[in-house]
Amino acid sequence: MSFKSKFNWSDVTPKAMFLNRRQLMAGAGALIATPTMARNQWSVDEPPNSLEDISHYNNFYEFGWGKEDPAAYAGALTIDPWSVEIAGLVDKPGKYDLADVLKGQSIEERIYRFRCVEAWSMIVPWHGFELAGLLNRVGVQPAAKYVAFETLLRPEEMPGQRDSSFPWPYVEGLRLDEAMHPLTILATGLYDQPMPKQNGAPLRLIVPWKYGFKSIKSIVKITLTDKQPPTTWNMLQSNEYGFYANVNPQVDHPRWSQATERPIGAGLFGGRKDTLMFNGYGDAVASLYAGQDLTVDY
Repeated sequence: MSFKSKFNWSDVTPKAMFLNRRQLMAGAGALIATPTMARNQWSVDEPPNSLEDISHYNNFYEFGWGKEDPAAYAGALTIDPWSVEIAGLVDKPGKYDLADVLKGQSIEERIYRFRCVEAWSMIVPWHGFELAGLLNRVGVQPAAKYVAFETLLRPEEMPGQRDSSFPWPYVEGLRLDEAMHPLTILATGLYDQPMPKQNGAPLRLIVPWKYGFKSIKSIVKITLTDKQPPTTWNMLQSNEYGFYANVNPQVDHPRWSQATERPIGAGLFGGRKDTLMFNGYGDAVASLYAGQDLTVDY
């Protein structure tokens, strides 16, 4: 299977049809420009969704439970200045401002499949860099086995966090080999523009072979650890949301099938399509789970 794409964002949708420049440029100060925008072999041969689809139909519970809530309320979020604390089993722990995080990283376009655990999907043209590049810079110590992530906690700007029944801040985690895989990126933008606030500005994780809830948004802390870290949805409903959360059409959610998905933007008669194992990235990642029972490690 080849992931190399023939599509650029400009080949798919006229810019004037989707670009809300005022909204996007509000986060421009948080994106550090690089001299060139590299293309990457991992991009898929499928046309991306429009920016309207991507930025107005998404989950970011810090702003509310509705799909439209992030776009409606994220404008109040302050993303400049921004820093990320890197802690735990690393040689160079500390709090790094965004410029330091991005220093020396090659920002690439990655057109990835995105599959939500709710059984809808999109094709998204992320821009970002491999998480491995940052982890290698800070020096991963031999004892590290996992990478934990934490989202911003700021209820005065994120109204969803005022719901005290939810265990804020949102936390997620990966096994170290998953985090170091070249498909795993920290995304900084969409469609050659800074990341919209409602999509996780200024920095979010993207792990395209896993369900979307693993791709934590607005990251403020990364911790290397020797123990499997807690993750928000697993803590809330462990029988429904496992730590691994690999896209798997053979393992249903307890309340719905995962065998098919609804492509967003396909139109009234677009129907459903079959879900691919590992979201279509099996050739690249299946070896990570050799010997594991994925009905148990779901």
